[in-house]
Amino acid sequence: MSREQFWFFHPFRVRYSEIDGQGVVFNAHYLTYFDTTITEYFRALGFDQYADAQASGIDFHVVKSVIEYKAPVRFDWELDVGARVARIGNSSLTFELAIFLKSGVDALVTGEIVWVYTNQQTHRPVAIPASIRKLIATRERHLSA
Repeated sequence: MSREQFWFFHPFRVRYSEIDGQGVVFNAHYLTYFDTTITEYFRALGFDQYADAQASGIDFHVVKSVIEYKAPVRFDWELDVGARVARIGNSSLTFELAIFLKSGVDALVTGEIVWVYTNQQTHRPVAIPASIRKLIATRERHLSA
């Protein structure tokens, strides 16, 4: 994945508490970076996911998460985490994510997160509304076709 594939980035600086005995970011922290970046992605779109879930009783569940480590990420590095919606299904969103050094062009880590829009009482999938689809497509031009 290249930096040009993303319109949205969220900055991080690797904290000492996030590294492991080998001096690199502990694997579980990458999912926290991804989750935070997705939250900020929606904030940048003007969509308050939490308020929407509270009002509608429908929210997204993570059903798949994949991380590919391409290079170590070390303490005190400044990072940009890119996020984009690569695909919208009937009830699912597929996010592609990548972690770059602040001024870097090559992804150090890549990932995929799949969410399913789910009724919070039945825990069954429901269709993603047109309003959310349209909002995402305002920035993800490949989805507006």
